[in-house]
Amino acid sequence: MTAPQLAGRRTVARTARPFHTHEGAGFPVRRPFPTEELPFVDPFLMIDQVGPIELAPGEAKGAPPHPHRGFETIQYVLDGDIANADSRGHRAVVRAGGVQWLTAGSGIVHEALPTPEFLASGGRQHMLQIWLNLPAQLKGVPPQSQNAEAADLPVAVTPEGAELTVLAGTSHGVTGPFETRTPVLVAHGRLAPGTRAEFTVPAGHNAMVYVMQGEATVSGTPLPDGHLAVLTQEGDGFTVEAPGTAAEVLVLTGEPIGEPVARSGPFVMNTAAELREAERDFREGRMGRMPA
Repeated sequence: MTAPQLAGRRTVARTARPFHTHEGAGFPVRRPFPTEELPFVDPFLMIDQVGPIELAPGEAKGAPPHPHRGFETIQYVLDGDIANADSRGHRAVVRAGGVQWLTAGSGIVHEALPTPEFLASGGRQHMLQIWLNLPAQLKGVPPQSQNAEAADLPVAVTPEGAELTVLAGTSHGVTGPFETRTPVLVAHGRLAPGTRAEFTVPAGHNAMVYVMQGEATVSGTPLPDGHLAVLTQEGDGFTVEAPGTAAEVLVLTGEPIGEPVARSGPFVMNTAAELREAERDFREGRMGRMPA
């Protein structure tokens, strides 16, 4: 079996280095975007990486109750575990290798905390959070939570030896388990030294690669640990390689929504007036409240 031949290879249009900040109750994250220079890559709004870090007992932190409206959050737990709960009564623990896909839609209050067991024992913590925009016509849909365990996520091995876990969309003959409202591909690639993966991209879709660990080469451009490559829109595919050292990458492609983006903290709408309405609805409890 040979790799697919791409008619026109996309090249790297720009790269972005991450900055470091803190979220929730004070856990550290590194974030390649949003930044002033790169506010979003339509339809994706944010990538945050937590860890990998070794935590002593009592050190794990999470995100106490907070609201969301107008977009989706993808919580991908690689190590450790997270207990999720929300104002609609949904509760689920996401363990290593699992995912929660939360469609905030019209508004929800949510918390993501370490389980009591993980807080007591400590251990390795590693997690990604990705924010995905919703088009205006779907920003008012009822909130929904989808969950998948590691065993639910299909894995493909490329002819050149790279291993791909597909969360959403289709790549290399496998399809992720999540129902998406915007056409996207979300894939986690593990590349041993000397391996590579060829990706195809629908015409007009945006594409990017984030290096979670190690060093990768994207369409011939070296990309250090923690850096993001945003690809050109010309061409139907691109290549990710690990020529010298092992690498783990996050591959994201998606159909641009092409609408104005107004954002303020946990709310992503189309206009400033809609943001003010979201803030008012949250204050007045119309997004629900966490159970006591």
